[in-house]
Amino acid sequence: MSGATKKFDAGRLAQVLVEPIISEKATAVAEKHNQVLFKVLRDATKPEIKAAVELMFKEQKVEVAAVRTVVQKGKTKRFGRSIGRRDHVKKAYVSLKAGQELNFSGEAA
Repeated sequence: MSGATKKFDAGRLAQVLVEPIISEKATAVAEKHNQVLFKVLRDATKPEIKAAVELMFKEQKVEVAAVRTVVQKGKTKRFGRSIGRRDHVKKAYVSLKAGQELNFSGEAA
């Protein structure tokens, strides 16, 4: 859906995806539901995330079926006597269309 990428600024879309989340839970979700997890900007919207994924992985011809987001609250941590807090993190569960996968190494599978 190239119409979605035209609505947004390409510079903004390049910043929306902070990093992919690679963990045991993320791998299990990827295998079971054909989803990929990303850490995204806190003010990113679902249409922006969809457009950013399709733009960043354009050479792999990735099509996004759906995007779900969750804001994970930052943990309270102690630093000696003082108590601090980690930043809140917004995660995006990006569902890919059937038969598609994302390759982070940049090589075509």
